Amino acid sequence: MKIIILGAGQVGASVAENLVSEANDITLVDTSPDYLAELRERLEVRTVCGNAASPSVLRDAGADDADLLIAVTQSDQTNLCACRIAKTLFNLPTRIARLRSTDYVDHPELLDENNFAVDFSICPEQIVTDYIKRLIAFPEALQVLEFADGVVSLIGVRAFEGGPLVGHPLKALRFHLPNVEVRIAAIYRNGEPIIPEGDTVIVPGDEVFCLAASVHIRQVMRELRRTDKPMRRIMIAGGGNIGFRLARSIENDYHVKIIEVDKRRAEMLATQLGHTLVLRGDTTDEKLLENEGIDETDLFVALTNDEEDNIMSASLAKRMGARRTLALINRKSYVDLVQGGPIDIAISPAHTSIGSLLAHVRRGDVVAVHSLRRGAAEALEIIAHGKPKDSKVVGRRIEEIALPKGATIGAIVRDERRGDGKIIRRMVIIPHHDTLIENGDHVIVFCTHKNLVGKVEKLFQVGFTFL
Repeated sequence: MKIIILGAGQVGASVAENLVSEANDITLVDTSPDYLAELRERLEVRTVCGNAASPSVLRDAGADDADLLIAVTQSDQTNLCACRIAKTLFNLPTRIARLRSTDYVDHPELLDENNFAVDFSICPEQIVTDYIKRLIAFPEALQVLEFADGVVSLIGVRAFEGGPLVGHPLKALRFHLPNVEVRIAAIYRNGEPIIPEGDTVIVPGDEVFCLAASVHIRQVMRELRRTDKPMRRIMIAGGGNIGFRLARSIENDYHVKIIEVDKRRAEMLATQLGHTLVLRGDTTDEKLLENEGIDETDLFVALTNDEEDNIMSASLAKRMGARRTLALINRKSYVDLVQGGPIDIAISPAHTSIGSLLAHVRRGDVVAVHSLRRGAAEALEIIAHGKPKDSKVVGRRIEEIALPKGATIGAIVRDERRGDGKIIRRMVIIPHHDTLIENGDHVIVFCTHKNLVGKVEKLFQVGFTFL
């Protein structure tokens, strides 16, 4: 595909990094020549320096024959104007905009063809907020992802000494959970993927990714590690966009404190948040943390705009007795360095939110894409279409599908419909070697390396006889 990315910040750079490795023709537009020069050195991309909402700049970027525009600058107004211009002047087929303000979500008619002409909008801040909320609900998890509108969950956990399944082969799982269908999609040991088989033994320290119906996921987790007590007291460091959104969404269910250094921002938070205690101060102030009972805090979440501050404050909070710590970190090298030490979970905002974008770029009928292990692996939800004569998956048993090594079909969601087409219920099927794929099935595929994604997409594409 020929893709134009507007904005070379964290989100734009991460999108470019993911898409350029898949043989796409990428052009990056930004007002900063320094950002563009750095990315040009690192990636095989074309760059244009200028205002992303300028018709001449978009023309220079190749808007005349581009397939996709991804507008992810820091400015909602720039992103919206760029989409409108791309539609009106260049009739660019697909336009995606990053929108930080909730006003546009409340008025979706502003994004239709007659107004700003945005096909899909994403809000990375909201995606990260929702992701953190799922981690709060499952305190033992490293990652919590949902498929098929929340019917199926994929959870990553670190196996601990003493877990019922730890030290035993995977085939023992069906004896531990006789009434629960579950699939161990992948195991990572010392950073390297292991393809799970019946005789594979889980050892302490393994990162284990499990797929199951969402209603059963807690039972599955108990087999891999001891259950942590529920979160009650949560302290948020940083009252920016994500910190504010998180506090507002959880303050009715938890005891929440938020620390903000800026006086005006702290005053705004105090007026907007009804049940959150707002503290003005430095997130790395040892005395402040001690006075506010950091040793009784269940979760310390570092969400400032400064990743060094996040690393320092989360590490300090852990040393002073916080039960669990989470930090927002942009640089992938930092994430790999600190996670698993004093910081329990390090989140890269760009990797967390990129799945929403990738789903619109993928070939075939891809519904969802989730980036796993900081971008090293991916999980896809693909709808199988076609008939046996023109599809490589429909009408075939799992054992007959030529999946590339490292790709696993972990679950299938099959809709049971009435005569008028309305869905009665959604069945979760954990497939076996003889399970048949049907037309319309939502198939969840786990890829241990993102290089496998293209092969999986090609496998699910329908032949020309169907089209």
